[in-house]
Amino acid sequence: MILNTPDVLAEVTAAVDAYEAALMTNDLAALDGAFWDAPHTVRLGVTENLYGFAEIAAFRVGRTGGSPPRTRLRTEITTFGNDLAVAHVEFRRDGSDTTGRQSQTWIRTPEGWKVASAHVSLLQAGTDHRLAPPAQIR
Repeated sequence: MILNTPDVLAEVTAAVDAYEAALMTNDLAALDGAFWDAPHTVRLGVTENLYGFAEIAAFRVGRTGGSPPRTRLRTEITTFGNDLAVAHVEFRRDGSDTTGRQSQTWIRTPEGWKVASAHVSLLQAGTDHRLAPPAQIR
């Protein structure tokens, strides 16, 4: 399997960046357009579990004000061949010490790159988000 082919990586990076811009401006049409319109699409959020594109779209319409503003701290994208990619974003909500994580599985469809699966979570306050040294095994 070929990882991170430059042109595919550039396409997915552009899709991830466009998604982030849409998220920060609460552009519902662009956010819906980023997700695979299928009953198999899943988004597990901080306070919600959404199954199928219809639930995801309904959640966005019902969320007053959109996503809280945030600053991306790190973005890691890996492409697998030409049609599958994963993106991981570490972020901090503006005005907070809370660190969040977002994982997305992107697939190439006839309509372009779409999120087929997404997960968003927040670390507990005071949690060191960097990996601690492994414990000694006795």
